[in-house]
Amino acid sequence: MKNYRITVNGTAYDVAVEEVSGGSAPAAAPAPKAAPVAAPAPAPKAQAGGAAGSVVVAAPMPGKILNIKSSVGASVKKGDVILVLEAMKMENEVVAPEDGTVASINVAAGDSVEAGDTLATLN
Repeated sequence: MKNYRITVNGTAYDVAVEEVSGGSAPAAAPAPKAAPVAAPAPAPKAQAGGAAGSVVVAAPMPGKILNIKSSVGASVKKGDVILVLEAMKMENEVVAPEDGTVASINVAAGDSVEAGDTLATLN
């Protein structure tokens, strides 16, 4: 019997796995129950730019920040590229949802983000 700790979506589970010789499992073997274990809370991301703006630009999917195309204080029009997010080996442009000024950039190139994370804010 081997014990493993598996983390799924930030929740850690302790599981026990039994190795069966001969390639067949016992017919009436119950499946082990996973016991939730408290996982450490992720550290909050520090803001790279000043105060947050009123319009939040959120990550549409989990991925990695490849490139920051805009800077704090820059004027942007609706549809202008603010940054590039890599997800599933594809580069996705994250664009301004409306006209405004970039108030903060909350990520840096190389950061991993989850869907819904705040990437930038606009005024």
